[in-house]
Amino acid sequence: MKILVTGGLGFIGSHTVVELQNEGFDVVVIDDLSNSSIEVLDGITAITGKKPDFEQIDLRDKAAVQAFFSKYNDVASIIHFAASKAVGESVENPLLYYENNLGSLVYLLRGLQQKEKSHFIFSSSCTVYGQAEKMPITEDAPIQVAMSPYGNTKQIGEEIITDVANVSNINAILLRYFNPVGAHDSVMIGELPKGTPQNLVPFITQTAIGLREQLSVFGDDYPTPDGTCIRDYIHVVDLAKAHVTALKRLIDNKNADKVEVFNLGTGKGNSVLEVINAFEKVTGQKLNYRIVARRAGDITEAYADTAKANNVLGWKAGLTMEDALASAWKWEKKVRGKE
Repeated sequence: MKILVTGGLGFIGSHTVVELQNEGFDVVVIDDLSNSSIEVLDGITAITGKKPDFEQIDLRDKAAVQAFFSKYNDVASIIHFAASKAVGESVENPLLYYENNLGSLVYLLRGLQQKEKSHFIFSSSCTVYGQAEKMPITEDAPIQVAMSPYGNTKQIGEEIITDVANVSNINAILLRYFNPVGAHDSVMIGELPKGTPQNLVPFITQTAIGLREQLSVFGDDYPTPDGTCIRDYIHVVDLAKAHVTALKRLIDNKNADKVEVFNLGTGKGNSVLEVINAFEKVTGQKLNYRIVARRAGDITEAYADTAKANNVLGWKAGLTMEDALASAWKWEKKVRGKE
């Protein structure tokens, strides 16, 4: 049985392909290379000793998706990462996000619906909770009105999957990530954003290496201990392993419902300044940063209640934020040729 990983050359996708292949799964990757690089295939192959099948497909192309399922008629399990994910860009270009994130989802589910039994793991996000009323955030926390078209596509995506699963042979798990960071310890794959990074850690490493002049900290007047926003930072390798655990749960018929939801985080929140201080301590690099005005759409704090993932899914984060920051710095140095 082949496992399809969409967006499998992206940051989280590539790490998940590695974990799948290390567990003996046969993987085929779909990626349109719009926010990734074909060289990532070499990194995956170097780590695992096996090259996954690869198809360069734009999932918005309905005919191309249908042709894929005809060619790979043994694919009945999908881990779906492929999506646009920049909040600011989604506000400026909402139709791009709705077409790319939802149209592609519909076409993939159409293909799976034709299978006698199929499995679908969805890359969702804690953004669906908005600014939750209580910390830590449980899976039962109310879904808030989305603060961006990107966030809305995750909410609608979850609804589409649930509606389809309820009337088909698809069983699904929705994984709501908190903040993935770090790189594989081999430094063969890692996070490589195109253009200006949207996330904190790559901006930190690019500033430390000299690619960015200064790191902006958006606001120090939030109601938190040091005034900066708090997030739950999870090592990407831990996150990747959770996808394998979730897939096995569906394959082994251990899911309690047609659609299950799990938060993936460490259960611990760290402020922006705490991350900066930890990076400086772990790497010995001083960061040039300054406090600037708050950024529109940023919530004050978000960190996961991981009890359900730990006790029901049987997965727990094992790596620390310091591990993640050290690996992210090693990766940045390798990418810039400064190992």
